Amino acid sequence: MKLTKKNIIISVLVIGLVVLSYLGILPDSTPVQIVFNVALMVAGFVMLIKGADIFVDGASKIATKFNIPQMVIGLTIVAFGTSLPEAAVSISGALSGNAGITVGNVLGSNIMNILLILGVSSCVAALPIKKNTFRIEIPFVIAITVLMLFLGMGGDELSRLDGVIFLVIMAVFMVYLVYSAKNGESDDETTELSEKDTMPILILFVIIGGVCIVFGSDVTVDAASYIAAKCGMTPRLIGLTIVAFGTSLPELVTSATAAKRGKVDIAIGNIVGSNIFNILFVVGLSAVITDITFEAAFIKDAIVAIAAAVLLFVAVIKGKKLTKTGGIVMLACYAAYFAYILYMNYA
Repeated sequence: MKLTKKNIIISVLVIGLVVLSYLGILPDSTPVQIVFNVALMVAGFVMLIKGADIFVDGASKIATKFNIPQMVIGLTIVAFGTSLPEAAVSISGALSGNAGITVGNVLGSNIMNILLILGVSSCVAALPIKKNTFRIEIPFVIAITVLMLFLGMGGDELSRLDGVIFLVIMAVFMVYLVYSAKNGESDDETTELSEKDTMPILILFVIIGGVCIVFGSDVTVDAASYIAAKCGMTPRLIGLTIVAFGTSLPELVTSATAAKRGKVDIAIGNIVGSNIFNILFVVGLSAVITDITFEAAFIKDAIVAIAAAVLLFVAVIKGKKLTKTGGIVMLACYAAYFAYILYMNYA
């Protein structure tokens, strides 16, 4: 992360908002508090996204210094990095008893990743799909989402045992990724080092990134919970929409940038991979830390997440790419879903 004037100003504003929050010196007026918490939630998102970026960059360069293969770096540090915002918010929500944000964040992010982010990206340029993504990874997303649905319905919660099951499947998936990479089925990004990338600086970056992720998630969950209570929004709704959008920003930026630069061949694979990590790693780790209540309303959201993945699979069957037509259908479906959850929340 470069210390540009823009980044310094943003950092000062974010720190200022967080300090004001902890000092509690603002008036108790509800409108003032709502506006402040909206700003605070945005600040939390900034901390999450910047923190994840700094953490991944520092960790990747440290791994490079120790001659860890780029393939391993890409499949672990970088892959987990895009799911760090979801993980931080979900774990923080689980620990604070906000299960609506925990589960809603993951389901909302996965639905948004496919219907909104891929929908928008495919309107910019047609998105080709790799053979393994079509044959294995999209069906795998469908399967693990169905598994989460049945485990949640079975006991009205996702238990520590369920979390362990997800993490074991995650380990198996990692083995598959390594196998695919060795056979030339995955993209390998290089990590370049400069003279300024000394070990003390890189370690400092990792620490700063980690602190930003932890505090950012805490600030985001607290602000989102306050807004939900004051505006009549359930934790489920705000997890499915606002928090999901905020934590999906890394994927949105990555996909939009890839489409803009003509690197459209990796867009679908990145989104599908992120959805897999969100369920297996984020939900799995959150459930291992503490049992997560699976509300009845999440059944419909999980079904929508499954339907979104099925729609993606159907949309790319012909021509093995997601076209503008498919993207428009996805955007229409997301608009309908968004309208539905708003209506059900306030009905």
